[in-house]
Amino acid sequence: MSQSKSTINNKPGNTLIPMVILTSLFFILGFVTWLNGPLIPFFELACELSPSQAYFVAFAFYIAYFVMAIPSSWVIEIVGYKNGVSVGLVVIAFGAFMFYPAAEARTFLLFLIALFVMGTGLAILQTAANPYVVVIGPRESAAARISVLGIANKLAGFIAPLVLTALVLSNMQEYTADKITVLDFATKSAVLDSLALQLQTPYLYMGAIILVLAALVKLSPLPEIDLDEDGKVLHQSVFKQIVNAFKYPQLVLGVITLLLYMAAEVLAGDSIGGFGKQLGVYGEDGNFYLKLTSFTMTAMVIGYILGITLIPKYVSQVTALKASGILGLILVLIIVSISPSVMIQFPGIPALPLVIILVALLGLANALCWPAIWPMALQDLGGYTKIASAILIMGIIGGAIFPLLYGYLVETINLANEVNDVAETAKSGNQIAYLILVPSYLMIIFYAFKGHKYRSWSRR
Repeated sequence: MSQSKSTINNKPGNTLIPMVILTSLFFILGFVTWLNGPLIPFFELACELSPSQAYFVAFAFYIAYFVMAIPSSWVIEIVGYKNGVSVGLVVIAFGAFMFYPAAEARTFLLFLIALFVMGTGLAILQTAANPYVVVIGPRESAAARISVLGIANKLAGFIAPLVLTALVLSNMQEYTADKITVLDFATKSAVLDSLALQLQTPYLYMGAIILVLAALVKLSPLPEIDLDEDGKVLHQSVFKQIVNAFKYPQLVLGVITLLLYMAAEVLAGDSIGGFGKQLGVYGEDGNFYLKLTSFTMTAMVIGYILGITLIPKYVSQVTALKASGILGLILVLIIVSISPSVMIQFPGIPALPLVIILVALLGLANALCWPAIWPMALQDLGGYTKIASAILIMGIIGGAIFPLLYGYLVETINLANEVNDVAETAKSGNQIAYLILVPSYLMIIFYAFKGHKYRSWSRR
């Protein structure tokens, strides 16, 4: 099928304004998304959860992408891509506002509902925004454009844990598990209530800012796009579109690859804090482990900068994906093998276990996966690009499932170590459980070398 045209002419001047708008959007969204990392150990303490229960933070947030992906496509079908961006932002803001009553009640279920609503807004937003990036310029440079958005997203991911820790969680040394355990029930409840209430103000401000952004997008010159100018898909039902879209192997294999990739991205960012806490990375203020997500985001930003610099002038997006998969596989094998007692010292921060640095470096391996997988999976889909985008968004379910699996393995292995009286000498479940990422990087490698080339289920 020939590539469908869009209403956006691929001239530099026509690309600039949409890219500025989209970059601003992805900064805000990165801030929202990557707060989940420090929230996991925070809720574990404030809501008195087990480690595996705390990972429902990631599950509630990312499962929304799977549940709401197809409905998101339907919403965009009705309101258009530009209005779809605004609608997504409004839903995200509503989810942020829900943190206020959730914190008031200190009820984990209410927090999870709020996170699900925010994830729903992000599903709508991503389904609307990602096709823009592909069609506003040459397809061969789409990975570079997505990398620009990725830098904004992950730069926000770097800033978010630092801001949350500095403004909200700066006194975490007063709320350590050891101190809280010895308190009586009434005192403990009062202390934990005050801890949860610290989330109210920042999420109110965040919701207000996102609402303003929704209004600005509505009034902006962001152009509408049409990915079905020939009208072949326009009158098909959503079910028929899905059936026909699944006839494209590059899409189906791309969804599987994206699902497994999301496991790697989310775990690299959201598990590093809990791993650091388990290894005693507290720092002078007792909260340094909450900042470790920023290390992963820094590595991802470096990866995105490399993508912008090298793709497509020096390196194709296919080659970049091959290198990413191989690097990720090597890092995982080293992470589960290395002794956690090996330390490394950087200026101005506490000494860190080398294994923590290696987990953060997974961000470098992950950075160019999304930018490469997305245009490769959507190539040659024409009018089915819209529904294919929604199907790809469903692949984000990997970010929901694998953290729960990781949390379960962490608890199981750590409990076994305690039962066998080897907890002080054996590697922790926090470390060994990263083995679940081996299939992720193997699939990325396969898709990069072979999977993206298939155009028929019977032959290449």
